[in-house]
Amino acid sequence: MSSILHARDDPQRPLRQHRGRYRRILRFAAWNLATTWWFELFLPRIGLGGVAARTRSRRMRQFARRFHDLAVELGGLMIKVGQFLSSRLDVLPPEITKELEGLQDEVPPVAFPGIAALAGHELGAPPDQVFASVDESPIAAASLGQAHRARLNPMDAGDTGLDAVVLKVQRPGIGAIVDVDLAALRKVAGWLSHVRLVSRRADMRALVEEFAMISLQEIDYLQEAVNAERFAADFAGDDRVAVPEVVWERTTRRVLTLEDVTAIKITDARALRAAGIDPATVAPVFAAIMFDQLFTNGFFHADPHPGNIFVTPVRAGAGERPWKLTFIDFGMMGEVTPSTRSGLRKLLIAAAARDGKGLVAAINDVGVLMPSADSVGLERAMTQLFARFGGMGFAELREVDPREFRDFAVEFGDVVRSLPFQLPENFLLIIRAMSLTSGVCSALDERFNLWDSVEPYAAQLLRDERGNVVQDVARQALDAAGIALRLPGRLDALAGRLEEGSLEVAVPRLERQAARLERAGRRAASAVVFGALLVAGAIVRADDLAAGNALMAASSLPLLHALWAGRRVR
Repeated sequence: MSSILHARDDPQRPLRQHRGRYRRILRFAAWNLATTWWFELFLPRIGLGGVAARTRSRRMRQFARRFHDLAVELGGLMIKVGQFLSSRLDVLPPEITKELEGLQDEVPPVAFPGIAALAGHELGAPPDQVFASVDESPIAAASLGQAHRARLNPMDAGDTGLDAVVLKVQRPGIGAIVDVDLAALRKVAGWLSHVRLVSRRADMRALVEEFAMISLQEIDYLQEAVNAERFAADFAGDDRVAVPEVVWERTTRRVLTLEDVTAIKITDARALRAAGIDPATVAPVFAAIMFDQLFTNGFFHADPHPGNIFVTPVRAGAGERPWKLTFIDFGMMGEVTPSTRSGLRKLLIAAAARDGKGLVAAINDVGVLMPSADSVGLERAMTQLFARFGGMGFAELREVDPREFRDFAVEFGDVVRSLPFQLPENFLLIIRAMSLTSGVCSALDERFNLWDSVEPYAAQLLRDERGNVVQDVARQALDAAGIALRLPGRLDALAGRLEEGSLEVAVPRLERQAARLERAGRRAASAVVFGALLVAGAIVRADDLAAGNALMAASSLPLLHALWAGRRVR
């Protein structure tokens, strides 16, 4: 029985096994949350906002470096967390996303005896008896598992028609580590949900639960095998795409055996040219395939980094493409609901048309902006963005005076960052997939212009959408007729309530303002005492460690009072 099933029977079991890991993650989160609270909330309230502003970039970079080091050391889900953070350009500052964007599965491989023992337990016999041969040196080692080349035994080779395969095996004990990491992340999400600066931007508990679902699916290799076959079915008959076959007889929940399809890494420009393939011709094909997944199929590869995509040369006739794109690693897949797909199509059409207002309307349709968002400023920002930079490729953007980007960021950065965002189902994966797609395309061709791929695709979507215009007009006419028929009755009911004196009018804004003033008065004294004790402790600690620690610990009492007093009147 897998460690995931054990964890369901006894939720505390993984925590008991890895208490040190759990506490370390929480200590890291608590310290950085306290530091952020001090600089971003407390100092501005006492008139020292300039201090926070001057040190913000340096603090963000330091946080990202410390998280990078923690993730590499711990492995597990921490590396996945860093990869997701690097794609959250909407809510995180560039100092953090840039520092984490190169974070990969930088973990040492597990010694082969440990891998062989787990594979033997899963397959019912040692690997050297199940396979004709297994290479003990891994071809890839990641935080959740590692892969080895192998050859099928003659019987399996005859049944499957395959010979060379890749044996993918989970890291021993990874199920318990994933459970511990998710428990720690849920705890941190609970803390963040009480911070208004965060909670008004994103539902952290929901984000962690979506991340948990993705992570648990990623360590279920039976699910990955199903995903591979579904992806292959979506592109059946498409000469642009290839997918490795699954060897089901040698696959379990923790061991996956696939056809070995290793070829040229998609961003290896030297190897591509040596094979007679121009890298610049690969970029638009890759972008089109990703668009098909997101906007047509609704089932997409959410981890299309260069290590998961090969360019495979094939024999072709005159005028045919002499290569295919081979996708591997289907552990992280996403699905786009029909409603989200419709909104994404409108988003693509608006972007291709450089329509800032239409783009914001499409963002609303997708459900990214909360209903309370004031989108006027965002519409103005998008309109000016398209007017100045729309249609430029990466090479052209590099030639733009950096001061123009700076001026734009100063003018509209706060507008975008202040908007209350929420993420619909699977949107984390959509953001990740598009971010990686853009990076791969620019690596293949620095002059690659995403608009060149977007515009023809959007034009086709627009032609498809026009077929539904008549239906949309008819539906709107019926809705308007229904409102008109119901209006007299609603007016009669309103007049009746006015005559009876039962109509109540509330002024919630005034009530909230009064509550805030009362709350601020109670918190001010405690906050000042907290700040004084904390600063005094930090100063004294340099000469007297015990006294300094005592003062800093004592500062938690007025801090708790300030936080408690603030929550009582919400």
